[in-house]
Amino acid sequence: MANIENQKFIALDISGKNYLSWVLDVKLHLSAKKLRHTIDEDNAASNEERATALIFLGHHIDDGLKYEYLNVKNPLVLWQNLNDRFEHLKAVVLPKALNDWSQLRFQDFKTVSEYNSTLFKIVS
Repeated sequence: MANIENQKFIALDISGKNYLSWVLDVKLHLSAKKLRHTIDEDNAASNEERATALIFLGHHIDDGLKYEYLNVKNPLVLWQNLNDRFEHLKAVVLPKALNDWSQLRFQDFKTVSEYNSTLFKIVS
């Protein structure tokens, strides 16, 4: 329980620019803590599990988002609110990544490491 205070990964930015990777990190960490069900519909989580999950989520979001969702007392509600706010990023990020991928040419880079860096940015 004391380890929940330590931040395990980068907090969700208020702009949502890291939302997609944040979602994966949260799901993995909540699964590891056996709390994944707290963010699923129609869950039967105990009050203690909900509180633990809510503390975890609150610790991994930007301070501005914390203040905005301060009155939310259920991790499922917080999860759905964040999803509603940032889910549209998939519609924006995927077409841009596909376009960048189609325009990627090895000969446009001076070094292999520059190419690899760009490649991994597109993939992520």
